[in-house]
Amino acid sequence: MQMNAIDFEKYELLQDEVCAQRIVAAKQKLGKRTVILAHHYQRADVYQHADLTGDSLKLSYLAAQTDADYLVFCGVHFMAEVADILSSSEQVVILPDLSAGCSMADMANLAKVERAWRELAEVIDPDALITPVTYINSSADLKAFCGEHGGIVCTSSNATKILQWSFAQREKVLFFPDQHLGRWSGHQMGLSLEEMPVWDFDEPMGGLTPEQIDKAKILLWKGHCSVHQMFQPQHILRFRNQHPDGLVISHPECSFEVCKASDFVGSTEYIINTIREAEPGTRWLVGTELNLVGRIAEEFKSQGKMIQFMSPMVCMCSTMARIDPQHLAWSLENLVDGRVVNQIKVPEREAKLARLALEKMLAVSK
Repeated sequence: MQMNAIDFEKYELLQDEVCAQRIVAAKQKLGKRTVILAHHYQRADVYQHADLTGDSLKLSYLAAQTDADYLVFCGVHFMAEVADILSSSEQVVILPDLSAGCSMADMANLAKVERAWRELAEVIDPDALITPVTYINSSADLKAFCGEHGGIVCTSSNATKILQWSFAQREKVLFFPDQHLGRWSGHQMGLSLEEMPVWDFDEPMGGLTPEQIDKAKILLWKGHCSVHQMFQPQHILRFRNQHPDGLVISHPECSFEVCKASDFVGSTEYIINTIREAEPGTRWLVGTELNLVGRIAEEFKSQGKMIQFMSPMVCMCSTMARIDPQHLAWSLENLVDGRVVNQIKVPEREAKLARLALEKMLAVSK
């Protein structure tokens, strides 16, 4: 059954400490039948209960490998969809709060992408010349679109490798929904900014001329992450003036200017591992989500590493933060009582096509 507001009302006013105790008790009762997966950006009071953690690529692998009956995903909607697509038909995927979405993913939808494909067909043959690549931060129907059109999915961990594969198939790429990841990955391959124009989905023909489309190697969808767009080059300049020996590491969802000004650029897993392997006593400015930065700052404090959040403003993934201890306790205790709430189920045809694109990604990423 889906979320029942009357049932959840009993949990809304519970103190976090009480919820934590009830979550632990429910996990013990459910045993190995239930696995909790959590993304690195998840809030600490939920993350602490996770059995499996990681970035999008790692969680994709883990979702495909676990044999638990129930996969409780503490992330956002598209992540739970990926878990459902890659898990077996007998497994049930649960998203504790259905309102946990992703503003970036919402910037590209199937209607807009299909319109772009039709408009491109007025200038070139997209099925012959363009590989559609969707960032994993997208809805299942866009992954299915890529599966249907010979395309593929990427993550921030493997985007450059995926682009290399894509160019081996066809000469151009339509990359959605995050322009910044696409631009930085193309730059890493030696492409110029002129070869990577932005496709503005609110404009006819993406706001581009036939000549621009013809010369383009990557058409970048006009989308972005609301968290990573907060980081600015002046934040890095201020840090370097204060700490000349400090190091800057950023996520590739940051702007091109921020990535260029950084010493290291990579996924959340890359950020964690790079700082973990750094010399004790190093100082870091980190351009990614606040919950993750706070977590690694605490983890590596004993090594004398000083880790600072890049933006002077608080900016966290507010949609993922909707998965709170109250929703997690509610979903687990319903499972204890034999009720499934907030199940995420991708339609069969859509799942089949999306699985093609996801499995292609997993194979290319090995």
